Amino acid sequence: MGKVFLTLVISAIISTAFSQKAKDNTLSSKEKREHWKLLFDGTTANGWTSADNTPVTAAPGGWEIINGALTLKKGAHGGDIYTAEEYSDFEFTADFNIEPATNTGIKYFCHQYDKGGNLGMEYQIIDDKLSEDTKQANHLLGSLYDVLPPDEARKKVNPPGEWNTIRIVSKGKHVEHWLNGVKILDYTRGSKTYLDGVAASKFSKAEPVFGMIEKGRIQLQDHHDPVAFKNIKVRVL
Repeated sequence: MGKVFLTLVISAIISTAFSQKAKDNTLSSKEKREHWKLLFDGTTANGWTSADNTPVTAAPGGWEIINGALTLKKGAHGGDIYTAEEYSDFEFTADFNIEPATNTGIKYFCHQYDKGGNLGMEYQIIDDKLSEDTKQANHLLGSLYDVLPPDEARKKVNPPGEWNTIRIVSKGKHVEHWLNGVKILDYTRGSKTYLDGVAASKFSKAEPVFGMIEKGRIQLQDHHDPVAFKNIKVRVL
């Protein structure tokens, strides 16, 4: 009887922990202690703005809230949306779900450059198998778009229609890209490898040097392809 009772107690604890972890668009007690901030509440687009700082309102034809996810349907025109705050040293995480052939991304250190316009460093989100823009290694899922490629050998990707989790960590000049709990790219802004990548990229003529600013906003890109996001969170390091 004692063993049965103990088994039931352990099962209940595991079940409770799993249910707490599985609840979308909320902060756990641990995340609250670690000062995470929820960037999407699951029901509104509050806290997100357009490039000109106009608040975003979820609506059909643009960014919509569908089944607790911030969603763009195929052909929608919601525009790129940004966090209200800028970040320098930060940790960011989000779950994404795409359809076959989708090409989109999440940008960070978004900034209005003196030369080059409104630019950001993009964590590329793309269907590596069916999208057209996959001929360069630095255009694949998890890359720093057009600058540095991810480690393909370490990538574990769930197919379109299933959720994947990205994580971006920026501390000082060091940046990491993670996918589904595995680090697939790390680099140092200003290093020779980084600067060589920038020099060979579409951002080579940006002034100041692309990605060398101190802080910037985070952007969810509208590339006119279907994508959904949930569990969008950030914390200052």
